[in-house]
Amino acid sequence: MKGLLKYLSPFAPDQSGVCAVLYDLGGIIVICDAGGCTGNICGFDEPRWFVRKSAIFSAGLRDMDAILGRDDRLVEKLKDTAQKVDASFAAVVGTPVPAVIATDYKALKRMAQKRCGLPVITVECTGTRLYDEGAQDVYLQLFQNFSRDTTEVVPGKIGVLGVTPLDTSLIDGDVKIRESLKREGYEQVCCYGTGGSLDEIREAGSAEKNLVIAPAGLKAAEYLKQRFGTPYEWGYPLLEESFKERLHGLAGKKVLVVHQQTAAHEIREEIRRFGDADVAAASWFLQVESLKEPGDFHLETEGQLIQMVEQGDYDVIIGDRLLGRALRKYQGEFIHIAHFAVSGECIDGSGK
Repeated sequence: MKGLLKYLSPFAPDQSGVCAVLYDLGGIIVICDAGGCTGNICGFDEPRWFVRKSAIFSAGLRDMDAILGRDDRLVEKLKDTAQKVDASFAAVVGTPVPAVIATDYKALKRMAQKRCGLPVITVECTGTRLYDEGAQDVYLQLFQNFSRDTTEVVPGKIGVLGVTPLDTSLIDGDVKIRESLKREGYEQVCCYGTGGSLDEIREAGSAEKNLVIAPAGLKAAEYLKQRFGTPYEWGYPLLEESFKERLHGLAGKKVLVVHQQTAAHEIREEIRRFGDADVAAASWFLQVESLKEPGDFHLETEGQLIQMVEQGDYDVIIGDRLLGRALRKYQGEFIHIAHFAVSGECIDGSGK
C-alpha cells in the first residue's frame, strides 16, 4: 500500500511547513481545524514552541461548523483575536477538514480582511502533502502580498530562503547562517522566516542576492528574480565541522545520502573535496533538476528505500538515525544527520 509506514514515523505535513515559515513573522496564524492539527504542529512539528511562543490558534471547528461551512464564525473569532493581539497580518491555514468540504479561501480572505482590518493570506493545505510543499506555497504568497516595489539594491545584503527547523533541524538555524554569511563578507543577512520579520519580506527586492538552502524556497527565489532581478544560488552553510570531518574519509566509497535535497547535495560536495566518490542523493521531499545527478532518486515508500539499499551495495549511508528502523539488514557504515521533519530530532550543540 503506497504511503503505508511500518517502520518510520509520519513526516511533517504541509500545514506544518506553512506554520514553520510564519512562526516568527508576528502574524496571527489560524489553523482551520477542530484542534488536532494545531496540537500536532505545536507539540511535534515546531521545536521553537518550547523556547519562544507564536500567535498560533485553532479555529476550533465543531462538526456542524465544518459540515455547514460556517465561515462567518471563524471570521468573528479572528476579529476578536485581532483586537487582543498586536499583529501585522493574519494567516488562515487549511487542513483536511476544509479540503474535504471545499472551503472557498478567496471568499474567506475577503471576509476576514473586511472585518478584521488586517492583511490576510490563506494557504490551501490538505494535510496529505509534505511540509516542504506547504512552505513553498506560503513563501511565494508572502512575497507576492507584502514585498514592496523597489529599484534600489543594497550592496552586501543577502536573503536566505528555506530556513525552518523542518529543513535545518536547528532551532537557531538563522543565527548560524548569519554568522557563516557575515564571515563571507555580507553585511546584512535576512533569513526569511526563522528569526526574521515581515519588514525583511517587505524589503526583499533590495537584496543583492538570495541563497536557497532548501527546495521549498525555489519558487519564491524565482519569483524574486523575475520581479526584482535578484539572482539566487544554492547552498547549505550549516554542516557542523565535526560532521564534515566524518565525511573526509569517504572518498572512493559508494555513498547514499538521504535528506532534503540541498543538504544532501552539500554533503556530496564536501565528500568530493577530498577525492572522487560515488554519491547518490535520495529524498522523500521536493527535488529540483539542477541539483540532481545520475543515480539520484525520489522516494515514495519505505519499501522503495529498503529495496534501493539492498540492491545498491552502499558502503556508507548518511541520514537520520530513524531510517535504521527500516534498514535493519544493512551492514555498512551509517552516519547520522538529523532531519527534524522525519524524526522530530534536532541537531544539538555538538552537531549530532
